[in-house]
Amino acid sequence: MEDSKTPRNKRKCSFCGRSENEVGFLITGMNGCICDSCSEQAYEITKEALRQSQGKAEELNLKELPKPQQIKEFLDEYVIGQDDAKRYLSVAVYNHYKRLLQNADEDDVEIEKSNIIMVGSTGTGKTLLARTIAKLLHVPFTIVDATVLTEAGYVGEDIESLLTRLLQVADYNVAEAEKGIVFIDEIDKIARKGDNPSITRDVSGEGVQQGLLKLLEGSVVNVPPQGGRKHPDQKMIQVNTKNILFICGGAFDGIERKIAQRLNTNVVGYSAAKETVKIDRGNMMQYIAPQDLKSFGLIPEIIGRLPILTYLNPLDRNALRSILTEPKNSIIKQYVKLFKMDKIELVFQPEVFEYIVDKAIEYKLGARGLRSIVETIMMDMMFELPSKKVKSFEVTLDYAQKQMDKANISRLQNA
Repeated sequence: MEDSKTPRNKRKCSFCGRSENEVGFLITGMNGCICDSCSEQAYEITKEALRQSQGKAEELNLKELPKPQQIKEFLDEYVIGQDDAKRYLSVAVYNHYKRLLQNADEDDVEIEKSNIIMVGSTGTGKTLLARTIAKLLHVPFTIVDATVLTEAGYVGEDIESLLTRLLQVADYNVAEAEKGIVFIDEIDKIARKGDNPSITRDVSGEGVQQGLLKLLEGSVVNVPPQGGRKHPDQKMIQVNTKNILFICGGAFDGIERKIAQRLNTNVVGYSAAKETVKIDRGNMMQYIAPQDLKSFGLIPEIIGRLPILTYLNPLDRNALRSILTEPKNSIIKQYVKLFKMDKIELVFQPEVFEYIVDKAIEYKLGARGLRSIVETIMMDMMFELPSKKVKSFEVTLDYAQKQMDKANISRLQNA
């Protein structure tokens, strides 16, 4: 009560000595006050001290690390199929841990890192694999997009900004970030425009690939703390990429034709060569080789720094049906949970699942197509039911067909 009678200019911060009318506000304690500015500084000092003490405590231990089979089993809970890609990914992550734990003093053998490139058409699960494995890791992990990158000096982001996200995940602890894993998505979008080296500048294609070489190989790079473009007055953070594992993923749309040409066969039509009888033309991606990536537009130096090449199978009918209902966070389970939050029990007829899969195959959008179809079917229901006193709702085949027909008709009318 005494404080309320004290003039504003008499109460002062016990730390900086400024009066109440010189600061935003004062927090009063038993024997003193602290202003908003000093409390913010105190918070930052405490945060930094805690981070430094915790950073030393979190040491990797080989016994506690998940083994490749355990990593794959975890991925199986969220991602359907793609066993080959899962095995490659599991082994690469486990070897990355072992590489971080290697004792260089024991002998002269130094384990080198094996960066990975995953190739697969859209909607097959490349990014989902990356997001899922991030939940399991004991090291900083980030997913970045290659489409925004350009050469230094051009509109876009510098190549070094890839590591900014990793630093942010590691709470700007450089030592932790230098053990991390970076997933570079849409790597195919930086392919050069032609098979021959470009005469003119290809600032978002070949130029970016040249800039990525030093990151993938391992070198000390200057990283802008906030990402984006570098400028002379900016304070840089030095990061050594020697122990950072890079996993790249891309759809490489049209690479099947490059594979077919190499195998002396065609994706569509008859082939005169008798040796090509055993080739599975429905899944040309399984025959992918480094020279196909070169034909597509990746430079040989980049391919050499991504020694592990794996592929993702196109999703067949059975895989799409499983994706719809089986994983822990399947699309159907997500909608059931959404309605459960409104105390509405949502039930689907089994025929509806078959109908959704048929439409997804028709649209050729992979697993992403499933979500857009379910969203179209559920839209009216999600709009109307929360306002009604309904305890349950069953989605029938007839209802699903009507919703899809209605959506298609409205799109035709708009066109």
